[in-house]
Amino acid sequence: MKSIILLSALVTVALAGTLPEKVIPILYQASEISINGRYSSLFETGNGIISEEYGTLKNAGTQNEAQEVVGRVAFQSPEGIPILLEYTANEYGFQAKGDHLPVPPVDTNTPPPIPPAILRALEYNAAHPEEDDSLQHQAQGQFRP
Repeated sequence: MKSIILLSALVTVALAGTLPEKVIPILYQASEISINGRYSSLFETGNGIISEEYGTLKNAGTQNEAQEVVGRVAFQSPEGIPILLEYTANEYGFQAKGDHLPVPPVDTNTPPPIPPAILRALEYNAAHPEEDDSLQHQAQGQFRP
């Protein structure tokens, strides 16, 4: 068993030494960090990847202190499709936007919500059933021949 492990390790090292390394150059890189919690970072690579990100500290020194990050990444997929991913990360979580991201299906079976004024009227009617009874008796007496 030890000889199999040793042999496979030697084969792996020998093959790894023969694989060509592809170095992707960094064409541009800049970053800035401020003492007040702000930062920015930007880079572009030789294979077309562009990334930029900005961060700020919101509500510094309070219980609601939160870091907010806004950024975007652009690159080309292996299929040759340009991809642009824009994102925000803050106290509400991570929100990503991009045409390549899946979207949930539209639910056509759920009715729209009841408008607030109608909902209040229905709640009032449910809380005052005696008024409905008196109106019903009046209406029955009115339309009798």
